[in-house]
Amino acid sequence: MTLSYDPTLFRGTAAFYLRGRPPYSRALPEFLAREADLRGRRALDVGCGPGTVAVDLAPHAAEVVGLDPDGEMLAEAARHAERRGVGNLRWVLGRAEDLGTLDLGRFALVTFAQSFHWTDREAVAEVVYDLLEPGGVLALIGHEVNGRPQPVGPGSPPIPHEAIQALLDRHLGAKRRAGQGVWTLPAERHEDVLERTRFGRPETVYLDGRSDLVQSVEDVLANVHSMSYAAPPLFRDRLEAFDADLRALLTSMSPSGTFWDWPGDTGVLLARKPNT
Repeated sequence: MTLSYDPTLFRGTAAFYLRGRPPYSRALPEFLAREADLRGRRALDVGCGPGTVAVDLAPHAAEVVGLDPDGEMLAEAARHAERRGVGNLRWVLGRAEDLGTLDLGRFALVTFAQSFHWTDREAVAEVVYDLLEPGGVLALIGHEVNGRPQPVGPGSPPIPHEAIQALLDRHLGAKRRAGQGVWTLPAERHEDVLERTRFGRPETVYLDGRSDLVQSVEDVLANVHSMSYAAPPLFRDRLEAFDADLRALLTSMSPSGTFWDWPGDTGVLLARKPNT
């Protein structure tokens, strides 16, 4: 299967990512570094966005390469790394499907943080297999709520996701748009796709998510606009009206103007290349 890339997919979202997207487990960078024996070796983060995972991995590796097809995302990633004082990073403009032709070298760890579903998964996994050193690790990272025990929150009401979706439906229609098309998730699970590759069936590990995330109204708005299906350009001349409606909705649901954000635990699918 060949997937065509829509360059408008995340247009306008990059500036909202780091503020709006909830972070992964605090344990994730050290966990990945330990699983891949990363010290003194290289890592590749595919679909790196604004460097969320890549920058956190950098202190544990000799070099981290961040790959993304969106130049706005890579510009945000470079600024993020500079603010954190991290220098052993390289940002590359490109698609996951281009990995076999980019001459990036070999890696001990390749990560996809909520980006694998945008790719031609089986073909990309096979290319990643070839890029990994013997014993190298492929890690697919995401938030997992289903089946995970919900912790006690810090007291603020939870983010009203259903009400926000209803507001999006009113402004953009019921179909979730993305770039020039419609937002959909693939029906087949990542585990089943990987099982057909040389990696075989991956292992699933859960790391404790953050139960203490409190977001302001503006943080929640940033989260909404970080999504491909709610990217600012999709609203055209209705953006200001949507933002006003969203702020009013959130303020009515939390007099304090704060919300509890529990994205779930951090789920990691680990697939390994044999040592020999």
